[in-house]
Amino acid sequence: MSRQKSKDTGVEMALRRTLHAAGLRYRVHRRPVKGVRREADIVFGPARVAVFVDGCFWHGCPEHVTWPRRNAEFWRAKIEGNRARDRDTDARLTELGWLSLRVWEHESPDEAAPRIAEAVAERRAAQGSVVRRAGQPAPWHSP
Repeated sequence: MSRQKSKDTGVEMALRRTLHAAGLRYRVHRRPVKGVRREADIVFGPARVAVFVDGCFWHGCPEHVTWPRRNAEFWRAKIEGNRARDRDTDARLTELGWLSLRVWEHESPDEAAPRIAEAVAERRAAQGSVVRRAGQPAPWHSP
């Protein structure tokens, strides 16, 4: 288990590539809020959107969860603890004005990215932020 990657997994990298190709810019592996010891995989700071890419085993995916037979009590407690922490993280971030999005590792980046992009665009529009496409000059920039 010590060889399991926790950052920059293949699924996470594919999602980041898809989001970047769509013109979205973000930070990776950051704490959305100081004082809350939870790190999001992808953070859209000004829009206040935190994206978590959850592994099916470690976070107990409803479709793919498997319960190990060896040391079953330990693993059930571990996975249920992860689920509880995920719910707590979502609640804390919501309380502080953030939107927490969860993407399962089995989800296609081509399906998850538009959902994330839409949420970011809605949050930016609600905040009155200026949304522009990559490569376009900022509206305050004079040519």
